[in-house]
Amino acid sequence: MSDTLPEQRPDPRPDPKATPIVLVTGPSGAGRTTAINVLEDLGFEAIDNLPLRLLPGLVSAAGVAGPMALGLDSRNRDFSPAALLDVIDMLEASEGCDLSVLYLDSRPEVLLRRFSETRRRHPLSPAETPEIGVQRELSLMSPIRDRASLLLDTSDMNVHQLKAEIEHLFAPGGRNLALSVQSFSYKRGVPRSIDMVFDCRFLDNPYWQPDLRGLNGRDAAVQTHVKADARYEGFFSRVLDLTRFLLPAYREEGKSHLSIAFGCTGGQHRSVTLAETLAKALAEEGQQVSIRHRELQG
Repeated sequence: MSDTLPEQRPDPRPDPKATPIVLVTGPSGAGRTTAINVLEDLGFEAIDNLPLRLLPGLVSAAGVAGPMALGLDSRNRDFSPAALLDVIDMLEASEGCDLSVLYLDSRPEVLLRRFSETRRRHPLSPAETPEIGVQRELSLMSPIRDRASLLLDTSDMNVHQLKAEIEHLFAPGGRNLALSVQSFSYKRGVPRSIDMVFDCRFLDNPYWQPDLRGLNGRDAAVQTHVKADARYEGFFSRVLDLTRFLLPAYREEGKSHLSIAFGCTGGQHRSVTLAETLAKALAEEGQQVSIRHRELQG
């Protein structure tokens, strides 16, 4: 569960041009890397373990770069609580920044268990026991914890729960998966890294119509021909319903991208028609969709 500190200030965001900047910090093993990755999936430019002395120059250009998520902790080369507090003061005073300080915390025994499970050396006690490193870091980070605008205790969270909590904090309306829909020819093989593949070679092939052969599935005449097949509507509606069914499940699992591909003999007509039609249907429902026709684009 998240625990907002009593002194948390409201987030009025008076300047719509202000750049959202999230400083992600906390003790090693509390989940900072996971949080940075989730923020990156949400559209933040993510930079982890940037030396503090370089941060002012980076932030000065942040208005151009867009939303940023910066991971800072005791492993930074020039880290000190005083230096990090100075950075926070600087960002809070900047009119061009909309700052959030996210502190990921965890109980000492949980941090110790996590280091034991991974068999990693603690960065603050490489030649000593992890217990010493955990206690040393918690003491070092205490002033930063007191200054955080958002405090998230990850002691009882697994990775999926932490991802969901970060999304709830920084994308309260939820996020859509990034979808890609592709067409291809089986003659050249199935594309790599595809999540779902549908074979549409059973549909009537426009290639055998002389007036359609030189066209492709982006042309209305070809689409009309393919959709006239009595099996088309049942096939397409089932694929669309399956995609609608799977999207919330994949999103809940923390998946950030889903790729769907349609294949036919030449990759010009039937597969292109299916890819175009599915992409359009999903986009009309508010999904973020990209489309690629491998055999048309080379």
